[in-house]
Amino acid sequence: MVSEKPPRTARTRLAVAGARAATNGALGTRSRRRAVAEAMFPAVLLLGLGFAVAGLASMIIWMLIEGTPRFDAGLFTNPPSRLFPEEAGYRPAILGTLYVIGGVIALIVPLGVGAAVYLEEYADSSRWFNRMFELNIQNLAGVPSIVFGILGLAFIARGPLSLGFVAAAGSITVAMLVLPTVIIAAREAIRAVPSSIREGSLALGATQWQTIWRQVLPASLSGIITGVILAVARAIGEAAPLLLVGATFFVTSDPHFFEGSYTTLPTQIYTWARQPQEELRVLAAAGILVMLALVLAMNSFAIWLRNRYEQRW
Repeated sequence: MVSEKPPRTARTRLAVAGARAATNGALGTRSRRRAVAEAMFPAVLLLGLGFAVAGLASMIIWMLIEGTPRFDAGLFTNPPSRLFPEEAGYRPAILGTLYVIGGVIALIVPLGVGAAVYLEEYADSSRWFNRMFELNIQNLAGVPSIVFGILGLAFIARGPLSLGFVAAAGSITVAMLVLPTVIIAAREAIRAVPSSIREGSLALGATQWQTIWRQVLPASLSGIITGVILAVARAIGEAAPLLLVGATFFVTSDPHFFEGSYTTLPTQIYTWARQPQEELRVLAAAGILVMLALVLAMNSFAIWLRNRYEQRW
């Protein structure tokens, strides 16, 4: 009697064909979903980027329209004046900002790079205090700026240091605020240096410090400068912590680093923007242009310096 069942090979072919059809169907559905998702993701990113650029462009256009009539030499050389707003300027605020930012750079570069070198090249991650340092650095990067202002008021302007309400106290306070950014960026830059550079230097007889100073730091300098640029850009725009350590709203005399009252561009702009007079609001818009020009000038110099060292290495 002849069996009606197909041969084993035929059943195998049918099973394989059915499994392949099911797999292709499932993969085809997934591939279509994946294709749609891959097409939508860059579209959403471009949409978000477009909103951000449009918002930034609208603010810059508003500042140019409002502040260009007052953007002249007197804006940089004259002190502020409530009685004659058409002649008022930002000279004390510009000098105060330069003092504060100069002190910030003088503090964050050696402290930030030194801390990064220690944590990457010398620190033993198995020690509890080194792990505590790393945890605190990560946490301090997200602390609100007003908290640093309170710390500056309690321990720098008053308390143990008692520097008073001067530009030096503002520099130290803002340096504490942006120091974690420099440390994190410098650590990433040092970590990116290939280990073969260290091994080759040590094999030639150099000490660990000579290797770090002559090989690791020059090779990572571009990344370190990038971190400093980000930190300085944030420091220039800070006003909340400075208000707690002596940055006043109205200063007509040129400030000094260790004595006398001082103000900065964000503080002075905030003062003029709150006034009801239209002339003072125009002055505030012109001050934003001054601060933008100052930030672009400092960042351009830093970017030029970074590119110069990138070409060397």
